Formats: sequence, C-alpha cells, structure tokens
Amino acid sequence: MIRLLVSILLLVAAMAAPVAVHAQEPLRVDITQGNLDPLPVALPNFISVDEALAERGADITRVITNDLASSGLFAPIDQGAYIEDIENIDLRPRFSDWRVINASALLVGRITEQADGRLLVAFRLWDTRLETQMLGVQYVTAPENWRRVAHKVADAVYQRLTGEQGYFDTRIVYVAEGRGVDGETLHQLAIMDQDGANPSFLTDRSYMALLPNFSPSAQEITYVSFLEGQATTYLYDLETGRQEALFASGGRGVASQIDPDGQSLSARFTPDGSQLAVSVETRNGHDIHLFDLRTRELTRLTQHPADDVEPSFSPDGDRIVFSSSRGGGSQLYTMNRDGSDVQRITFGGGRYTTPVWSPRGDLIAFTKQSNGRFSLGVVRADGSGIERILFEGYYVDTPAWSPNGRVLLFTRGEPRSNGTRYEIWSIDLAGFNLRRLATGGMASDPAWSPLID
Repeated sequence: MIRLLVSILLLVAAMAAPVAVHAQEPLRVDITQGNLDPLPVALPNFISVDEALAERGADITRVITNDLASSGLFAPIDQGAYIEDIENIDLRPRFSDWRVINASALLVGRITEQADGRLLVAFRLWDTRLETQMLGVQYVTAPENWRRVAHKVADAVYQRLTGEQGYFDTRIVYVAEGRGVDGETLHQLAIMDQDGANPSFLTDRSYMALLPNFSPSAQEITYVSFLEGQATTYLYDLETGRQEALFASGGRGVASQIDPDGQSLSARFTPDGSQLAVSVETRNGHDIHLFDLRTRELTRLTQHPADDVEPSFSPDGDRIVFSSSRGGGSQLYTMNRDGSDVQRITFGGGRYTTPVWSPRGDLIAFTKQSNGRFSLGVVRADGSGIERILFEGYYVDTPAWSPNGRVLLFTRGEPRSNGTRYEIWSIDLAGFNLRRLATGGMASDPAWSPLID
C-alpha cells in the first residue's frame, strides 16, 4: 500500500479581527439525535494558480463533498448558488454572502506544487454565523495520493463538526460474486476505498473465498477458502500478496486434536493484532480457539457439545462475543478472553448470528432470522435493555462496523427471477441513511478497515 506522507500544521489566519456577532453556540452536529436535518455546508472548489492543479482541486472538492453527503449528516449546497468567488483562502470570506444561501459552514481550500513535486493541500473551515475559523490544516503528499488527502480533509471536517472520529480514509474488503463460463458461482476477494474508488481483486477465480476480516493495522486480512470441500482459514498480507493457510500443518498444542477433515471459520484479530479468535472443528464439534500468530499455538477456549462459532473481540480485548446453540436455538454469549465467565446476552425468539463488537465497546451488532425474515440489530454488550432492529429484509447477513462505530455495512439479498441478488448496503446507528455501496456487481461479506495511517 502507498502510505500517505503528510505534515499537519495549524493555519493561523493573518486577518483583521473578527467582527462582532450575536452570542451563539459554536457550530456542532449532534449525531446522537438519530434522524436530523443535515447541516448545510458550502464547498467551493479548492483553488490553484496552476490550471492543471485547479482541475485536481475540483476533483478533491468533489470527493470531500461526496464523503460528507454520504454520511447523511451534511447537505452540500449546489455551487451554482454561490455568490462569492473564493480567490484567496487567507482572506476572510464575505460571510453575509454565505449566510444568505443558508450555508452554516464554509470549507475553502488551496492546492499548490512544491519544489520537490509534492502537493501542498491547505484548507480552512469557517462558521458563517459566528464568522470564526473552526479549523485550519495543510497536508503535504505525493500527487498520486490526492484522493487520500481528500478523504483526510473530510475526516477532519467530520470530526470538527461532530466531535467524533471520521471514517472516510478507509478501505473495504468484500466478496465479489459472479458466474463463470459454465454457470458456476464465483466468489473472489476484492478491495476498494470506502467510497467505491480503486477497486481491485485480491484472489482469482480458481477457488472460493469468503468472510474476510481486517487486522488492526489494515495490512492483513483473514478469510475462509474452500479447498476440496473443506473450509480453511487463510492469512493474506495486503502489502506483499503473500497468503498462508493457518492450521494446515496442524500447529502445536491443542491443534493436534483438530479433525483433519474439519473446518476453521470466521477468524478475527485481537485488538493488538497478535492473535486470532477462530471457530475450529474438533472431533467433538465447533469450539472457539485462540491462535497465536507468533508461536503458532492454538488454545481452546470453549468445550461444549453445542457449536460455538463466530467470535469477535471487544475493543479492549478483554471479552469475546460469539454465537452458540448451547441454549437451544442460536443465541449470543460473551466470555472472558480465557474462556471463563460465559454470559448469555440475547433472549428473543429466532436465531441470532454474526455478532460483531462495536469499536466504541458499548454495542454488539447481529443478524437474526425469525418468521422467515432477516433483520439487522444491535444490543448492549452486557445484554441489558432492549435490542434495536435497524433493518429488516428478505436476507440480511455479515454486519461490519465503521471505525467510529456509527455506521454498519451488511450483506442484503433480494429475490430476483434468476435467483437472489446480493449487494452491500450501509445504515447508520439510528437506523437511517440506508445506502447501497457501488461495487459494480453482486457483492457480500463486507469488512471495514481501521483508519489508514
């Protein structure tokens, strides 16, 4: 992966003192209120004295605009309504021109080329009501990283206006589904930026790949591949393309008890990236194990006649949530990372599956099948309170959290005359802003990376 080289500096406005305004609260979007009116934001194209760079500035503005609009929290104002033509971001805007078009916030930026060929992208975020600068930052980067700079600007604006971390400078790995020349089903791993840009395949069509998950560094993923009918967990290095079948040689310790014809499924990293929690099929059924990536030792955490599957760590690494049929139908349970203190956290009707712990630590997302319908929901991590259903549909599966814990991706299936069509959708934590991801075809099993360094 090409890493972004940035320097972040506070832009100090060398301008006249701000004019007096009526006492008002600083501009802030309260994202805890659920469905709210999006904040009107003006985003003129980033300016440049160089014509080619001016075109790149327009590209950067377009990416920022799409990022903010996709969150459902911001309403970019059409540029055709703008009155003032921004020519110098170091001069105070004519705030009355922006208030008259109802712009609460104004983002202005500039792009220049340095002597070494790198780009310097600077921006200022203004509160048009208080007529004050809210944020001023500049980034220095290689020209090919312009899209990442745009995402970072959007993240900075999101954080300044909401008080929470953004999620735009991220990537999504997923399963691209299709048909081969003989009509066979194809499942390839693919990766793209969170806005659908820069898509590429990670695996070829010669084998099936499913259920990817990112490492905390965003440099590795785990996934499940079916070779000769057996599900095997693989580790994939995104930097080098190297792949490794885990447990293939039996490993050490309890690995000797693994059924040679058994399966290993849905591996997820510990928050520090040193271990994996994975459901492995032993001769007694599926149980949760810890796999140490350094020592290659496998440690068994659960020993129950029922199948224990789909483990996911809490963000502090102290607890694991998993699904199990030990209470009859499939329900969700949590336990300490050593397998002790098992507690059931769901008690409703239907089958609860695919639990994923929120990066915020407070909630666990799940899918549920009941009365022939599927639903996506969240429940408090300690099982208290009432579960909230965010979406119901014909088929729902594999939720994945944004790094800030405010948005969920999921697989959505809808019936068609030639079979079920699977796509990836997103929805916010309040159950609003339902959107389909642009994957260019059928897709499933999304996994959201952490913010990229």
